[in-house]
Amino acid sequence: MTRTIPSLADLRTTLQPLRDEQTIALVPTMGNLHAGHLALVKLAQQHADIVVVSIFVNPTQFGANEDLDSYPRTLTADTEKLTAIGADYIFVPTVADMYPVLPPATQVLAGPISQQLCGQTRPTHFDGVGLVVAKLFNIVQPNVAVFGKKDYQQLAIVRQLVQDLSYDITILAAPIVRAADGLALSSRNQYLSDTERNIAPNLHQAVASLATELEQGAATSLALLQQLIEATITSINSSGFKVDYLAVLNQDLTAVANMETDKDLVIVTAAWLGKARLLDNQEVKVGS
Repeated sequence: MTRTIPSLADLRTTLQPLRDEQTIALVPTMGNLHAGHLALVKLAQQHADIVVVSIFVNPTQFGANEDLDSYPRTLTADTEKLTAIGADYIFVPTVADMYPVLPPATQVLAGPISQQLCGQTRPTHFDGVGLVVAKLFNIVQPNVAVFGKKDYQQLAIVRQLVQDLSYDITILAAPIVRAADGLALSSRNQYLSDTERNIAPNLHQAVASLATELEQGAATSLALLQQLIEATITSINSSGFKVDYLAVLNQDLTAVANMETDKDLVIVTAAWLGKARLLDNQEVKVGS
């Protein structure tokens, strides 16, 4: 039976006697759940006895003039979805419970990995992510935590956080869940107009096309790789987007140094379409 717990103290009290004999998984979310989130929960259920899903719109990861106030809050619908798939606990803390002092005096800085890609236009975002994830890990003390690959940079940062802060937590990466036309599912897709929704799959199509070129060995040098990247950006922009960034990196998000030796790559992109900032990525093995 799914139980909703709004209090940090109550969640700790509930979970403490279960730890000795059962494994616990955490799925952190900001709510407004869709099939992508539910896939994270189902993956967690495969790897733990108890699944805790947190729903918390975290103010510290929103910058000035971002959509904190307008971010959709759909707790009733979220609870129904999580109950239907058998999540054990839904943790819905208040801002006051999570942050007795806001902004908090203590920071968890995400480090150099956060200063590229999304960090170029959202410079404080990942520090806020690092802080709330660290707090949730301390509160829930899970054996396993599940994050989606759609937020590829966030996943890399969480893995770094677990390593650097010595958390004994296994991080599971869930594949991107897509609509039938290829658009990566996201809570922010609801910002798209009908016309924009028809355009939106072009982002994934462009990324997939670039991935095919890389797999076929089209980028034999860094110069040719840059030409392919620039052509892909032009293609995405011409379909109605405004590309924030598009990069090809090693899968640990370090820069590609040599096309002959760096083979396991990832294409990462973010692009605006109207009011929606959409993310996409695809891992690729060069010359496969």
